[in-house]
Order: sequence, then structure tokens, then C-alpha cells
Amino acid sequence: MMISRFQSSAASAAAQTVPPLAAAFPRIPTLRSAFGLRPSFGLRSSAFGLTSAFSLIEVMIACGIFFMATFAILALVSTTLRNARALQRGDVDAGMAASQIYETLKTNRQAEISGSGNFGEAYPDYSYEFVSEQAETNGLLKVGIVVNRRGLQKPVDTMTIWIYSPDAKTGPGQPTFR
Repeated sequence: MMISRFQSSAASAAAQTVPPLAAAFPRIPTLRSAFGLRPSFGLRSSAFGLTSAFSLIEVMIACGIFFMATFAILALVSTTLRNARALQRGDVDAGMAASQIYETLKTNRQAEISGSGNFGEAYPDYSYEFVSEQAETNGLLKVGIVVNRRGLQKPVDTMTIWIYSPDAKTGPGQPTFR
């Protein structure tokens, strides 16, 4: 019996000497606790006062939603960058050469003329060739334009334009059509 009394008195003495954790660190009142708001950090209180955490399925669903949103944003950024890159420099087409050729033929009095040119420093690998011929005697010129890229056999673009030039005349010895 002595042993049991000794054990019970030792247990009661230990309980009195070691304060509980809550007593060792008293709670400091904060603005949140004053209004009854406590941070949960993902922990929930059940009906019996026990604290529980999120289940694995809830965490997996939250991660899935997060990653779907992240990949949707990444796809949007990728598409935007691709579109911006495409807008920076357009492709060369025969319409760009047509404006230069029109300026040349506008001041020219010959009906049938051919020539070539380039697009300067903007597109150094591209060049164009054109051939004009009088369609009728009324000053209407048919101009064929071919845009080439250095190193390619096949033309990049071709186009036919019609230019009205009342001063254009057929050259000497060429028949005029009526």
C-alpha cells in the first residue's frame, strides 16, 4: 500500500509542479480574438470540439482547380506572345511591290516596260520583277508582278494589276490594237 500511496502523491506533486502549456503561455488578446474571429489555417472544428483538417479529396480538388487555372493562364500568355510576334513583321507580298511599281509607271510614257527592284533594308532577302504591256490602245496597262526570295526557286507571291496611263504609247514598230 505504501507504494501506491507514494505513486499517487508523486503524480499529484508532478501535476502541481508542471504547469499546463496554456498556463505557461497565456493568450495575448488580439483584435481577432476580441471579435471572436480565430485563424483556422485549414483546420475546422467539429461538433464535438475536435479539430479536423481537410480530407485528401478536398486537397486534390483544390490542386486540380489551381493547376487548371495556371495552365489556362499560361496558354493565354503563349497565344498572346505568338500573336504579338506575328504582328511585328508581316510577310512580303506582291501588293508591297505594286505600290512601288505604280509610282514608277505613273510617270513613265512607255507602254511596255520591265524591271526589277528590292524592298531595301526592311526585307533584304526579297526582290520583285515586273513586266507591263499595253492591253488596248486606250492607255490601260497590264502589269505582272513576281516576288522572289533569295535561295528559293518558287516565287513567294504573284499578282497582276491594271494601271490606267493615258500618256502611255506603244513603242515604234509595234502594232496598235483597236
